[in-house]
Amino acid sequence: MVRRRIAAGVAVVLLIVIVLVINGCLKSQKQQSLKNYNQSVGTLAQESETQVAQPLFTELTGASSKSAIDVQQQVNQLRMQAQKIAEQARALSVPGEMSEAQRNLLLTLDLRVEGITKLAALVPTAVGSQSKQASNQIAADMEIFLASDIVYSQRAAPLIQEALAGSGIHGLSTAPSRFLPNLGWLEPNTVASRITGQSSTSQNGQTVTGNHGSALVSTSVGTNTLAGEGTINHVTGGGSPTFTVTLENSGEFPESNVKVDVTVTAGGKQFKASHVVNQTQPGTKVNVEIPVSGIPLAVASKIEVNIEGVPGENDLENNKATYLAIFSQ
Repeated sequence: MVRRRIAAGVAVVLLIVIVLVINGCLKSQKQQSLKNYNQSVGTLAQESETQVAQPLFTELTGASSKSAIDVQQQVNQLRMQAQKIAEQARALSVPGEMSEAQRNLLLTLDLRVEGITKLAALVPTAVGSQSKQASNQIAADMEIFLASDIVYSQRAAPLIQEALAGSGIHGLSTAPSRFLPNLGWLEPNTVASRITGQSSTSQNGQTVTGNHGSALVSTSVGTNTLAGEGTINHVTGGGSPTFTVTLENSGEFPESNVKVDVTVTAGGKQFKASHVVNQTQPGTKVNVEIPVSGIPLAVASKIEVNIEGVPGENDLENNKATYLAIFSQ
């Protein structure tokens, strides 16, 4: 009887161990399937961005240097690639916990296919003589890409993270995917200028549409970068310093004849100097050297630096700065 009881106890223990092992294997298998799905989604999302979105907008931006037929063919090839990615998404092995995320992933990719399909039909007209009308429609269709980005970032990716966390998987990110590079593509005039390579102009010939502007980055004298108003800057080197103003083209178009003004008020007098930058490129910085002569030494001075607005620039707050300084030998 003792031996039988021992044997029965051993059998019960073995059964419990077997059940635990099986449950552990099932849990591990489930977690791995969730991880695999997350990885597959991330791969497809990144391919949609790098293999479709980036070359698409590069093609559109450089459309003016090519024939309309060539551009249309390139866009159609990208449409086929987008369809291929969507088909791969449909073929994924989807765990039950990811079913809602899968629906939103497919919606994201289908929206992108739809948007490119519409673009392919409009590109020849946009590059041709009826570019204004086509640009209006293209700008409207760009909202499809924006919608796809919102669905992915606000629904698909969060739902994947929710399913992972629900199964005890933490610290595993889901790759982002952004198709529309910037909101400028929602503006018809911006679309027209990017595709045709010609900025829209007003009656006096000045560029006035799209995102235009300059930003003041910093001001320095010699090796000293001036601190903003509220701090007294002690500047050595005499009363005829050269100010180095760093400005950035913060818009989306090249700008010409950008004027930078430096005004120093000291001892009841003003000392002014300016410099005109022939051209600036979007996203690039330029250093402008502006010498100012006759500033009195050892007195409190106010330095005002201003980048004059370019045509079409609406926000001028980041174009200017004020500094306090005392100049000495």
